[in-house]
Amino acid sequence: MARIYLKTKIYAPVAKVFDLSRSIDFHVQSAQKTKEKAIAGRTSGLIKLNETVTWRGKHFGFYLTHQSKITRFDALNHFTDEMIQGHFKSFKHQHNFYKMSTYIEMVDIIDYRLPCGFLGKIFDFIFLRKYLTKFLTSRNEFIKSHAEVSELKKEQ
Repeated sequence: MARIYLKTKIYAPVAKVFDLSRSIDFHVQSAQKTKEKAIAGRTSGLIKLNETVTWRGKHFGFYLTHQSKITRFDALNHFTDEMIQGHFKSFKHQHNFYKMSTYIEMVDIIDYRLPCGFLGKIFDFIFLRKYLTKFLTSRNEFIKSHAEVSELKKEQ
């Protein structure tokens, strides 16, 4: 099993960061490069426990679909989405939110397995891990910039 672990510091209220992280509409904005769209299940608004979303986006030159379900949900602290259907053997993304003294520490943990045994491991080593990390880092920076700018506007 492969794991990606990513921490992001965000200087904004936890409620803002939590809701941006689970917003279908905001994800679509943050993933414009891959033309991601929610095509089934919850297709807009804030996703909740036991809801599903099916994404369609262009990755590695192909349009791919990925259906996830929210399997754990603790408002303002944590939620987990797990793949129901897609191109992974398994895919689980934990979204954790920790209130620190002056910021929120957003921690993403993605555990995944690829099909195709040894070939899948080679593909992961050469391409996929870097691609997923870059995709997630970009998304988190989008969340961070939007949440922090919103807070600056409130202060002015």
